[in-house]
Amino acid sequence: MKNYIPKNDLLKNRTILVTGAGAGIGKAVAIAYAKYGAQVILLGRTADKLQAVCHQIQAAGYPAATPVVFDLNSNCYADYVAVATQIENNFYPLYGLVHNAGLLGERKSVGEYSPEVWAEVMQVNVNAQFLLTRALLPLLRKNENGSVIFTSSNVGIQGRANWGAYCVSKFATEGLAQLLADEEKQLSSLRINTINPGRVRTAMRAQAYPDEDPMSLVSPQEVVLTYLYLMDGDNSGITGQRINAQN
Repeated sequence: MKNYIPKNDLLKNRTILVTGAGAGIGKAVAIAYAKYGAQVILLGRTADKLQAVCHQIQAAGYPAATPVVFDLNSNCYADYVAVATQIENNFYPLYGLVHNAGLLGERKSVGEYSPEVWAEVMQVNVNAQFLLTRALLPLLRKNENGSVIFTSSNVGIQGRANWGAYCVSKFATEGLAQLLADEEKQLSSLRINTINPGRVRTAMRAQAYPDEDPMSLVSPQEVVLTYLYLMDGDNSGITGQRINAQN
C-alpha cells in the first residue's frame, strides 16, 4: 500500500460521504478525498467542527465540501432515509461511503459495564452503520465499482479484556462488511472492505490510553493512503478484504 500513487484526478466528479468527518481520521480522509477531486459530504454531530473542515478544504482550493449534521445515536430509519434523499437530490450519484464515526465507551470489564453506555456504543458503532448503509445502498449501486469502507480495529479480530462494547462493535463491523461484500458480489459491482488504521494519534486513542506518548503514534494523515487505495475504481477486484493501513 505504501507504494500506491493516486492519480491527480482519482476522484473527480465523485461524491463520497465520510462519517465522523469533523476530526481525526475522518477529517484527514475527507480532506484527502477532496484533494483528489471528490465532492465530499461531511457527516458528523458537531456543526462547528464540520464547518471548520469545509473551510480548510475551500482554503486549499479543493472542490467544496458539504456538512451534514447528524447524530448517529438515532435509531429511526426514517432519519437515515432523509439523508439519502438529500444526497440523491443535490449531488452527483453517490460513489463512496466511509464509516469512520465511532464511540469508545468505557474501558471496563463486562461485569462492570454500564448497560446504557453499551447500548449507545452499539448503536453508533454498529446499528447506525447498518441503517446508513441500508438507506444508501440504492444510490451506491448506481455507480460502477463504487466503494464502502468500514473502519475497524485490532480488537475487532482478537478480543481484549476491558474493551467492552467497542471490542464487540468492531467484531460486528467486520461481520457486517464480510456479509455485505458477499451479498453485493451477486447484486452489483459495489466493493466493501474494512481498514484497520492501527495506532493513530486521535482523541479516541488518547481517551483509551491517557498515559501514552501521542508523538509515538502516526498522524491521521499517514493512514489516508489506504482509504484512497480502496476508493480507487481501478481496484475493482478488491472486496471483502481487511487491510492494515500501517503495513
